[in-house]
Amino acid sequence: MHWQGKKFLITGAGGFIGSHLTEEVVRLGANTRIFLRYNSRDDKGLIGKLPKSIQDSLEVFVGDIKDPEAVRKSVKGCDMVFHLAALIAIPYSYVNPFDFVQTNVLGTANILNACLDNNISKIVHTSTSEVYGTARYVPIDEEHPIQPQSPYSASKASADVLAKSYFCSFGLPISIIRPFNTFGPRQSFRAIIPTIIFQALKKDKIKLGSVKPTRDFNYIDDTVEGFILMAEKEKSIGEVINIGSGKEITIEDLVYNIAKMMNKKIEIIKEETRVRPEKSEVFRLCGNNKKAKEILNWSPKVSLAEGLKKTIEWIKSNDFKRKPDKYIL
Repeated sequence: MHWQGKKFLITGAGGFIGSHLTEEVVRLGANTRIFLRYNSRDDKGLIGKLPKSIQDSLEVFVGDIKDPEAVRKSVKGCDMVFHLAALIAIPYSYVNPFDFVQTNVLGTANILNACLDNNISKIVHTSTSEVYGTARYVPIDEEHPIQPQSPYSASKASADVLAKSYFCSFGLPISIIRPFNTFGPRQSFRAIIPTIIFQALKKDKIKLGSVKPTRDFNYIDDTVEGFILMAEKEKSIGEVINIGSGKEITIEDLVYNIAKMMNKKIEIIKEETRVRPEKSEVFRLCGNNKKAKEILNWSPKVSLAEGLKKTIEWIKSNDFKRKPDKYIL
């Protein structure tokens, strides 16, 4: 696929994955419009961390993904859409679950309808491995039952099913990318790897929730490559495709691996406010990437150790003005 001359819309561009994806799409030569949620502070989220040359090349559209007219205006004139806009914080989904339904489900419906009205040639819709819930078997392939265990994962599962229905009902050219746990520079300290690293830099005791669950971690560059290939490969239309390493690690082992890399002796303190409700905790995630290899020719290139090293160096090189153990929903 030739990226030059094509017009892309990226929703959720101000977020962690979205900002990295935006950077890559611009680098590939596409005309890039980003959808950012309006605020009176002119805060562009992580887009503001990108090089000025990248920022200056962007067409910025501000609005609310829940507003169908705003979404329709943002889609008009575009060839392809990367849809990443979502509320993603699982702890916050316990506090205000309806906000997740409005943003993640209704927001996706607005995108789908706008794309249908504007004859978009390809939509890459973003899912999450959380929709699988605790694995019934590993590695988890795309045929694994969907069993959401939090309001967040329920809203994302609903959005996925809605997206697939538009492919089946209207022939809308949708590909659904399902990343497992992504990490790397610019990620919020709400996420597990940045909070472990930042706490370990400042203290010898770090506060965490459950440390026995396993996760399949993927460096941001590999996840972004998955998005790019989803857009490029025609065979991805109508498909759900996992983007995962096929390897799992417990949070406890992750802590000790990071501590070793940082030459630190760490004690883990369990903080109850960080623990999910028992039936909501996803105890095991490990993705099968066979389909990604077959359809996209994708496989991870950055090892967990290499990605952790890069993330540690990025956090060390930035002066963050916050308490190391402050809990963020």
